[in-house]
Amino acid sequence: MEQIFSDDELVKRWPNFTSHMMNVNGTRLHFVDSGGNGPVLLCLPGWPQTWYSYRSVAVPLSEHCRVIVVDIRGMGSSATPPSGYDKKTMAADIYELMRSLYINKAYVLGHDIGGMVAASLAHNYPNIVDRLILADGLHPNEGMMQMKLMPSPGTFGKKIDHQQPYTWWMSFNQVKGLPEQLLQGRYRYLLDWLFDYVMVDSSKIPDFERDVYACVYNQPERIRASNAWYQAFNQDIEDAKNYSKLQMPVLGIASNVSSGFYQYALPALAENYELVNLANTGHYMFEEDPSGVYEAVIAFLTSKKLGGN
Repeated sequence: MEQIFSDDELVKRWPNFTSHMMNVNGTRLHFVDSGGNGPVLLCLPGWPQTWYSYRSVAVPLSEHCRVIVVDIRGMGSSATPPSGYDKKTMAADIYELMRSLYINKAYVLGHDIGGMVAASLAHNYPNIVDRLILADGLHPNEGMMQMKLMPSPGTFGKKIDHQQPYTWWMSFNQVKGLPEQLLQGRYRYLLDWLFDYVMVDSSKIPDFERDVYACVYNQPERIRASNAWYQAFNQDIEDAKNYSKLQMPVLGIASNVSSGFYQYALPALAENYELVNLANTGHYMFEEDPSGVYEAVIAFLTSKKLGGN
């Protein structure tokens, strides 16, 4: 990995944060930590990004909480073991990391795949999750089996269709072996296309940040590991059949694509929930509307009364 994009160099851009590695649950996780003695906010990133995707929200949030951003199994500088990419195992990674850091309870925020792991953590270890925040990332469920292989006529253009989104990469990432061959050293092509497609204003992710992610995902083992998150969805769906409604407060932060889905998904997920729609953002909301995310998170973490609709 190029030195300029190393964790030790990148973390210098985040005031008071430090970079760490820790062996937990039979794997090795990388994380950055703001330190401090306040309540802990544990943050989990998504595909195809790393811990650095929280830059615009983690730093201001660290004025209120001890913020820890974790590269989940297979992401960034964390290890890429041959198995264990089902969200239940990945949740166990986070649970063991918290135990190793002597953290008994935390607020948990997850985006995209990180949201899936965060939800699994809340289901499997509810006593350690104080409040749960899911930003465009809900646990895999049987509804995924209804996703279309072909886009409806007129719905697949330069920008994602909000009513009938065509997420072809969900299928592409199921393929084993071939993505590594096609994308090794070329991942920036996929990143640029994806950001343009799902964001309202893709210029909000500058070249430097795109290069940070491309530097990681240009590596075959990183492509293989990140695709394994998707290849475990069948197991995740099966695990979800045994989960009950969450009892801790849950906040959903939805983009312009996911808001409709969140409206009926959250009542099924939790007894005690709130929903914030960031209507002018695409999937990568931390970059497009960091102030909106920050305000929603702070309001949720400081509210004393929450209730479903």
